[in-house]
Amino acid sequence: MRPPHRLGAAEIAAAYDSGALTPTRLVGHLLERIAALDPRLNAFIRVEGEAALAAAAVAEGELRAGRRRGPLHGIPVGIKDIIDVAGLPTTCHSRLRLGDVAAADAAVVERLRAAGAIPFGKLSTHEFAIGGPAFDLPFPPARNPWNTAHHPGGSSSGSGAGLAAGLFPLALGTDTGGSVRNPASQCGVVGLKPTYGLVSRRGVFPLAWTLDHVGPMARDVAGVALLLAAIAGHDPLDPGSVAPPAAVPAALPAGGVRGLRVGFVRHFHETDLPADAEVAAALEAVAGWLRQAGASVRDVSLPPLGEFAAVNRVLLHAEAFALHAPWLRGRPGDYARITRTALLTGAFLTAEDYVRAQRARGRMIAAVEAAFGEADLLLTASSMHASAPIDDAAEVARTYPRQARTPFNVTGHPAVAMMAGLSAGGLPLSVQFVAPYFAEARLLGVAAAYERAAAWGGCPMLEAG
Repeated sequence: MRPPHRLGAAEIAAAYDSGALTPTRLVGHLLERIAALDPRLNAFIRVEGEAALAAAAVAEGELRAGRRRGPLHGIPVGIKDIIDVAGLPTTCHSRLRLGDVAAADAAVVERLRAAGAIPFGKLSTHEFAIGGPAFDLPFPPARNPWNTAHHPGGSSSGSGAGLAAGLFPLALGTDTGGSVRNPASQCGVVGLKPTYGLVSRRGVFPLAWTLDHVGPMARDVAGVALLLAAIAGHDPLDPGSVAPPAAVPAALPAGGVRGLRVGFVRHFHETDLPADAEVAAALEAVAGWLRQAGASVRDVSLPPLGEFAAVNRVLLHAEAFALHAPWLRGRPGDYARITRTALLTGAFLTAEDYVRAQRARGRMIAAVEAAFGEADLLLTASSMHASAPIDDAAEVARTYPRQARTPFNVTGHPAVAMMAGLSAGGLPLSVQFVAPYFAEARLLGVAAAYERAAAWGGCPMLEAG
């Protein structure tokens, strides 16, 4: 058996069944790894070591007695620190919320516990899940384990960094403009933004109500599928929640991509926001693999990325300002500069701007739906660049918005980002697949087939441990 920190969630469950691994051994091993590596990564805001060991002991006793609470029994999950865990502060990485202790679990954490998972601690994020890496906050920003001088992506930065480094096998992130898929792209892991409303946001500090998603992250597609199955489902207490037409399967579908119609949204990275040559070559290689595997691939057109981005910005900043206005008026100096600057943008938007953006959103949804009349899946870029140096504020600001993730926050379609190669500098490159509403099984099936074929390795920090 490989070292415990390199196992995926499905492998951990199998190792528990065979007796090759126990929950207490896994949690103890990961805590030792966190103590050794996290001072360099800052993935955690708070590690719940004693609670995790106690929960692991209970899970181990249940396994010995032949009881399993669910598919995630005894498996640790990192929680982005805008998601409530009962009894712990939900700081949102901000001094504005250092003492705000959650009275109850968020709906997704309730579902994790019901599936047997062990909440492992609270993970770094960009402040209030907006802005970028900041050095004027109570907690340092997370760093990329492929190269700690680089940014891990955000805003679910601790989720991506901790997964890539092998600090935990599963993590929850949130995604309003790409914040699950960005760290997945920059850290070489897998991140899914589900269909809007498939996963409850109750107990998650909002950024923009009509764009927010909670999404699963893991080092492999099988882990994302297991985690999604545990957290998906209708929640009548979340106004944005919807009942899926069918249960979300925990197992990946069998088969490959033969016969699949794939629409390649090439203009996103060729003309709208020209990508680095390495990214463009990686996307062409993915398209070539799809053809060799039996899929048909042809170019499709959607509205320009700039139009999607403008709509996302108006909706996000208007909704975020409505939430933050009292703090911005009364305690502006308590925000990081980058957060305050981003949030104040919403003060200059009008009701007309917001309504026009919502009307444009309807047209964009119709355009993506029309594309799915001709294609079963879309292939697009995720990030247009590999990760930027975290201390180079100008380069982070230049590259951060150069991406193709926000269109699918605007439309609500499910999208997964994953590794598609390595840059000349040894940093992950990425690809994004997008599916029709509630077609997560198809989406993850294709992602898993590509994962098997590409067989990209993990980051050196993971492999060396």
